[in-house]
Amino acid sequence: MSGYPQALIDHFGRDVTTVCHCWRLTRKDGTTAGFTDHDRVLVVDGSSFEPETGLSASEARQSLGLSVDTVDVEGALSSGRITDEDIAAGLYDEAKVETYLVNWRNPQDFAVIRVATIGKITRRDGSFVAELESSMHRLDQPNGRYVTRKCDAELGDTRCGVSLDQPAFNGAGIVEGMDGPDTVRVSGLAGFQVAWFSFGVLTWTSGANIGRTERIVDHRQDGGSTLLILQPAVGPATQPGDTFTVVAGCDHSFATCKAKFANALNFRGFPHLPGNDAAYSYVSDGGNFDGGPVVP
Repeated sequence: MSGYPQALIDHFGRDVTTVCHCWRLTRKDGTTAGFTDHDRVLVVDGSSFEPETGLSASEARQSLGLSVDTVDVEGALSSGRITDEDIAAGLYDEAKVETYLVNWRNPQDFAVIRVATIGKITRRDGSFVAELESSMHRLDQPNGRYVTRKCDAELGDTRCGVSLDQPAFNGAGIVEGMDGPDTVRVSGLAGFQVAWFSFGVLTWTSGANIGRTERIVDHRQDGGSTLLILQPAVGPATQPGDTFTVVAGCDHSFATCKAKFANALNFRGFPHLPGNDAAYSYVSDGGNFDGGPVVP
């Protein structure tokens, strides 16, 4: 059974056709944009598709079976809606792309011929190439849980159960200066002990990075100043005066879950599971082999 509307099928039967491609891109944050390889703006399926990017696509194929089909979409960085900085920051990673085949003389005659996900974007000479992967690529992803000593839940999610709204687990501050590309000197967190926000999440509330989140690698004191070491990321430079909020971090160990969050009953790891280290240390002198837990 064909997925094309009858009006479009009838159009294909003509000697001359007026069809083009449109792409509707939906980022993970909900932001949408529309682009077309036609030479004027088209309104299709309630979305506006602009031609300014000069977008074009490589040959596409759709195979039977479970193989992952790919198609490349190339365009110039000439649209104000797709910038080099946003691509470098990963805002378009895993974005959903719907491909339309449209009769540009009658845009109401269209068909969605492909729904894919952006797998990789490369940039060169002022242009970008986005690789679109079919939905089959999700079958190639690891699923299920791993049996490890550490917890595999994210702090504060439904499996963890810790409420991060408590004053003890969140704070706010302001940037005083930069001690390196990823080292931020801040104020406002003096009431928290050292390493309290290590492995936590920082969210910018002002400045060029407003709304972005970053992972905190380390939280330390340097004299009378507080330092936050952030995970390296690509994006606008942080400036003195930028404000942020932070939530407490968790290293996913049983000891931290028990002592810092009093959440041992919800721990999602297997801390008492003996590993290779326990097996190899069994024959060591002076070992305590009373059958007690590996982790207290």
